[in-house]
Amino acid sequence: MSALPVLFVSHGAPNLVLHASPAHDFLQGLGKALPRPRAIVVITAHFMTRAPAVTADAAPETIHDFGGFEPELYQMTYKAPGAPELAADCLAALAEAGIDAQAVSNRGFDHGTWVPLMLMYPKADIPVVQLSVQPKAGPEHHLKLGMALRRLGEQGILVIGSGALTHNLGEVFGGTYGFADPAPAWVQDFGEWMCEHVEAGDTAALLDYRARAPHAVRNHPTEEHLLPLFSAIGAADGRPGRRLHSSAQYGVLMMDVFGFGMAA
Repeated sequence: MSALPVLFVSHGAPNLVLHASPAHDFLQGLGKALPRPRAIVVITAHFMTRAPAVTADAAPETIHDFGGFEPELYQMTYKAPGAPELAADCLAALAEAGIDAQAVSNRGFDHGTWVPLMLMYPKADIPVVQLSVQPKAGPEHHLKLGMALRRLGEQGILVIGSGALTHNLGEVFGGTYGFADPAPAWVQDFGEWMCEHVEAGDTAALLDYRARAPHAVRNHPTEEHLLPLFSAIGAADGRPGRRLHSSAQYGVLMMDVFGFGMAA
């Protein structure tokens, strides 16, 4: 069995799951285009902890960790099972890499996990484990987190980094842009720089994106939504990345999806 690819998915605003859009439609088809995984590990930007943590519940609940959206979103649930044994395997792999992590209970699926998975795997019949990000630890730390999990793909496990290629919520809530508006130049320029260096495998430049990429700080006032990309790069273990999809939501949220180790 060949190793499964690794993904980085921009999950956008929670109402992505409700409305047809290029990103919504792409994610609906993505799960069908991949070999069926036996389990999924999601490194999600909405699970933030001081030290790495892995969810170990057998039957996670659905977290509605947002406000101000359509009422029907708060009725949605994603009832995929957890995977306590896989969580233990992830903890062992992290420990082997010298990374101290812990299992956590009573921590449900946040929207960084259930929104893209509801589109990709709507039957919710594949076990899911979540891994947290450490917002203050930076890209290199998250690259190492991913590298510790690089053998999972060979075991039929799909690793997904779920965040956003660009994420300036101040611009979103400022009301300047509508749901389907195109990205302005300062967003597009950053996205193209990131894509160029992902596809070139230029990890050194990506790790230093905050100094090198155009408009980096404006696109990411805080880093938590880009950090899962570095974990995806690490989990891919040197396999090349390519952009599978690019569009915008609310103008300033680039909805790009990258695949690592995928055939053309």
